[in-house]
Amino acid sequence: MATLIARSASPSLVSGVVIIAGTIIGAGMFSLPVVMSGAWFFWSLLALLFTWFCMLHSGLMLLEANLNYHIGASFDTMTRDLLGNGWNVVNGAAVAFVLYILTYAYISASGSVIHHTLAGMAIDIPARLAGFGFALVVAFIVWLSTSAVSRMTAIVLGGKVITFFLTFGGLLGHVEPATLFNTLEASPSYTPYVLMTLPFCLASFGYHGNVPSLMKYYGKEPGTIIRCLVWGTLIALALYAVWLLATMGNIPRPEFIGIAKAGGNIDVLVSALSDVLNSRTLDVLLIVFSNFAVASSFLGVTLGLFDYLADLFGFDDSPRGRLKTALLTFLPPMAGSLLWPNGFLYAIGYAGLAATIWAAIVPALLARASRQRFGSPRFRVWGGNGMIALILLFGLGNALVHLLSSFNLLPVYQ
Repeated sequence: MATLIARSASPSLVSGVVIIAGTIIGAGMFSLPVVMSGAWFFWSLLALLFTWFCMLHSGLMLLEANLNYHIGASFDTMTRDLLGNGWNVVNGAAVAFVLYILTYAYISASGSVIHHTLAGMAIDIPARLAGFGFALVVAFIVWLSTSAVSRMTAIVLGGKVITFFLTFGGLLGHVEPATLFNTLEASPSYTPYVLMTLPFCLASFGYHGNVPSLMKYYGKEPGTIIRCLVWGTLIALALYAVWLLATMGNIPRPEFIGIAKAGGNIDVLVSALSDVLNSRTLDVLLIVFSNFAVASSFLGVTLGLFDYLADLFGFDDSPRGRLKTALLTFLPPMAGSLLWPNGFLYAIGYAGLAATIWAAIVPALLARASRQRFGSPRFRVWGGNGMIALILLFGLGNALVHLLSSFNLLPVYQ
């Protein structure tokens, strides 16, 4: 019913762009300066640009395959039909793992941000309790409908954009060229640390769970959905670049070692920026922005997980069916956040490993199988087999980097 209402209301392009940009630009961006401090500014920008290109095209490949199925079909339906049960099990496990672990990461992040925010008002609420309460609010919004998520995301993203420019307008005014260009370090080395950034870049452009949600929202309108993906990801790329400029231009490179050792959570980075700037106004704006950032990505990720689980288990769109899906969506990560409240940075990293399967490798395989089976009459990603090969190599390369890192076979900036 909610889907029919949304479609009859002819949702604008802005709504879809908001869902994509709001999903991408969230709490994950706070991990980027920390994990990219080894590669530093210019090499990090190149890694982000390459990742944006590959992740945009993998999302378009997913759309290409999705258009051949009924509205509401998600990864489970497409993968089982086009790639078989084996790939469906692997992909399903990866999708569930990534979306669940990102939901856990955002509950953890929201708890730390809300705790840090309220501490400034002399209100002491444990981070675990704050994250749990915030998760209940998000669960209610996601249970209502996709339209409710879009409207709330639009409000949150609007607030985030306003506070972003107010905050980073101030931060950019404090950028020190000597800090940004790292002239204070003698013979610094950057390139050995570039590979380490790739899984985090991949996780920071994760929106693929929302591609089937957009088809539910707009219907089979590839032109509109393509524009949503392009503009949503471009907005994310631009804001990431400004975020790196603002942080790396204010915090000296060696100080990121201490931030990483402290867990790399959002409140640690916010505190570091506050210490450098020594500005109460910017401190407040940064805290408000971090709250908006967590909320927007939290809404987008949980919407993708919600729609995936509804498709997987065949829950209908009635209030009772949506309640079943909401319980399955939120209860496991909420339990995890109560047991392990400080796993934000680790969760984002592991999400990057599993996301290579369903955000890069599987979309490329789905596009190839879709062309063989259906001819992809509604839309076909440009570049032919060469583009499919590039996305496959991108996914496999990210997986290899993460495995090498897990066994301490890659250099770490410390």
